[in-house]
Amino acid sequence: MDDKTIPISKVAPGQKTANRNKKKVNTGSINYQRALFDQTGECVFIIGLDLRYQAANRQALSLLGYEEHEFIGMSVGEVMSLDEGLTHGSILGEGPAIYERVLKRKDGSTLPVEVSTAIVNNENDEPAYIQSIARDISSRKHVEEELKRQTQILSVISDATANLLQSSNIEARIPEVLESLGRTMGVSSCCIFEVTTSSDQPVIKVQYKWTKKDFAEFDPDTVIAEHIPSILDSSSGHIHSSKSNNQISFSLVTIRSARGQSSCLGLFDEHSDRIWSEAELDVIRTSANLIGSALQRNDYEETIRLSERRNRIMLSALPDLLIRVDRDGMILDYSVNPNHPLYVHRDVIAGRKLADTWPADVAEKILGEDHETGFTVHHLVEGFKLPYSDDEYESRLYPISANEALIVIRDVTEQSMLNQMKSDFINRASHELRTPVTTAILLCELIQEGGEPDELDEYWRSLRSELRRQKILIDRLLLAGRLESGMMKLEHATIDLISILLEAVQAVKPIASKKKVSINLYAPTEPVYVIGDKSALEQVFINLINNATKFSPEGKSININLTEADEEVVISLIDQGYGIPPEAISHLFERFYRAKNVTVAEIPGSGIGLYIVKSIVDELGGSIKVESELNKGTMFVVTLKKSE
Repeated sequence: MDDKTIPISKVAPGQKTANRNKKKVNTGSINYQRALFDQTGECVFIIGLDLRYQAANRQALSLLGYEEHEFIGMSVGEVMSLDEGLTHGSILGEGPAIYERVLKRKDGSTLPVEVSTAIVNNENDEPAYIQSIARDISSRKHVEEELKRQTQILSVISDATANLLQSSNIEARIPEVLESLGRTMGVSSCCIFEVTTSSDQPVIKVQYKWTKKDFAEFDPDTVIAEHIPSILDSSSGHIHSSKSNNQISFSLVTIRSARGQSSCLGLFDEHSDRIWSEAELDVIRTSANLIGSALQRNDYEETIRLSERRNRIMLSALPDLLIRVDRDGMILDYSVNPNHPLYVHRDVIAGRKLADTWPADVAEKILGEDHETGFTVHHLVEGFKLPYSDDEYESRLYPISANEALIVIRDVTEQSMLNQMKSDFINRASHELRTPVTTAILLCELIQEGGEPDELDEYWRSLRSELRRQKILIDRLLLAGRLESGMMKLEHATIDLISILLEAVQAVKPIASKKKVSINLYAPTEPVYVIGDKSALEQVFINLINNATKFSPEGKSININLTEADEEVVISLIDQGYGIPPEAISHLFERFYRAKNVTVAEIPGSGIGLYIVKSIVDELGGSIKVESELNKGTMFVVTLKKSE
């Protein structure tokens, strides 16, 4: 607004209004155009040159809580915080005319405002009065404070993340993170605690804690004990807030939960009316996830360290076989577990030469070529066998002195088998991956060269088929890796098994149709409910039906029978295929294993399908077994838990 919208008659510079106590102003000569003055949406004040209020519109009076007769005559300093001063000099000078100020209401409360001022001159072009317009900026101030707080919180979380992830001593860093979190969130105490319920009475263990100095006597155990039922019911990431009996505000979020044990982040505040904003809740969840990941990493590292230390101790203290010999090969000492296949009583073996106990060529390899001149270096012999044992061993010779050495004989049969399985798997996987890739490249080149529409359609179909084949193998490798690492968590929900079997049959049917193999499902017409995971069980039965199809000659059939018992459901899958050799059945569900008759017949496969099947069935609390006869067929029987 300007002097045209709110004219005022001449007021001489320095003219005094009526004194404060009387609150009288000579308004007879002032024409404010009251209608426009009151109807405007802004808070408008008219201030005399003596810095006392001469008038204010209804919006301004309502905002401050004054009646007009109370307000007129008050000094600006009584209503507005001036800081660096709304003074004669600042207003009549050429400085900025917009300020941020705080208005004091009649009830004592305050309100941040943005004030714009302008000097209104009289007809002689002399300053007559000051026009001031105030705008409520409390919402803007609130947003600015929130942004400032969010910036501070993000900075704290960023620093905490860097400290935790870069630190080699996580346990020393977590209290620092708790302190940063507590100070940022403005609480009195933060802690990480565990609740163990494996015993009759829950056990509370505070692992890390930060507390303000004036809150040092606070004991979180008593507050936590009041809320154990809520802690045990809380899921990961869910924040539970309540008040304790002593009116302390308490909020917790579960970091991780296992059987009989829950780890939580707790925040305690001496103000019982504490209410979290959504942004603050996000910070608490983020902090809990960060600390949980760090603790989990710490646990993994500690487990690895303990495992390595345990293995070293066991390897050093309990080797398969210990033999102490001199440089002539005479056995001076001998130690072995009685259950070991190489066991011979010490009284029988002591005093004999190694060459008189084992074949001379093996003894010579173990002792080394230069043993007669003295033991000087460590000596390793890998992968040797003895006439009376089918197992494979390795020998490590450690010189004790020039005249004595310690020989450690270890059974490496399983390691050798695993290495062979891995080697076979790498060869097969390389072949399985290389073939579709090579074919795909060739098909891409053919498509690029162009051709008849029918030819191109055939190329595209073949390309999709090869890429799909490659995807299936990669998916299986990834699934096997997730099962191996324990990252795959299956649902235990009630599902209809018949619908899953029908989907599995439909998925394999195109492959079976090409081989003219029929698939028959014999099941009740009503739904049969089991406890399981829909996606995982589809994997199980697609794998089994696909294997039965792959290993069945053309024109044969596959029968799937579903029967119900009191507490379980039995699915038997019977084919008329090549069968499985008896010696291969016990290894059938091992990783990378493939029966010899399959490899000889050059039937493609990765050797991990049945490993995935058994892992899923075991995880769901079921079982799987197999019966087979060469060249007559195979029967897989899957048992699952029945649901009501």
